[in-house]
Amino acid sequence: MDQLRERFIERLERAQTLEDLQERAEALRDYYGVDHIVYHWVSSKGEQYGCGTYDRTWAERYMDRDYLRGVPVVIGAREFFKEAQKFGVGNQGFSIPIRGPNGQFALFTVNHSCDDAEWEAFCNKHRRELILLAHLFNQKALEFEGIAEKGPRKGLSPREIDAMTLLAVGYSRAQVADSLSISEHTLRVYIESARFKLGAMNTTHAVARAMQQGYIVV
Repeated sequence: MDQLRERFIERLERAQTLEDLQERAEALRDYYGVDHIVYHWVSSKGEQYGCGTYDRTWAERYMDRDYLRGVPVVIGAREFFKEAQKFGVGNQGFSIPIRGPNGQFALFTVNHSCDDAEWEAFCNKHRRELILLAHLFNQKALEFEGIAEKGPRKGLSPREIDAMTLLAVGYSRAQVADSLSISEHTLRVYIESARFKLGAMNTTHAVARAMQQGYIVV
């Protein structure tokens, strides 16, 4: 991960308000050179909010019609895409669904207009870091709601949380090290440090405890 992307992640970790998340979403859209980046949250009570770069009219329509919970069904529907494209939504999309505590659900979506080959190349290149960014957005949303702070904290560093998050979504150590632009030896140090802080017997146990304590949400 290059230094500019690293700074984006650091800025995202420092976000304090929804306005901050909105600014980060716009900056990430410009960095990746895509049409839209959107984060959309639904709480267990059905309360919704989000940030991103969709046309405001489309964003309101998307929320009013509860498309978020219907994405697995409508994502291939011709009428859905026809309607979306009227509001500047591209023909390609990559969405990362995230389930949090107490029924919380969110979707992080990257959208663009291009051909299939170009989009496949983009997703193959950026998939791992986009998953990390999606979970960072969600972690911030949980903090704003006061949910992430309920579990006991033992001082995991941001890099330890990054490593635990990528391991939790199924990446190998080599893939995690590549995503974070560190050596596998350095990654091992982060993992062992996190394992010690969490009182875990092994890496799998550490990931489970990190999830239980609200550090990561998958």
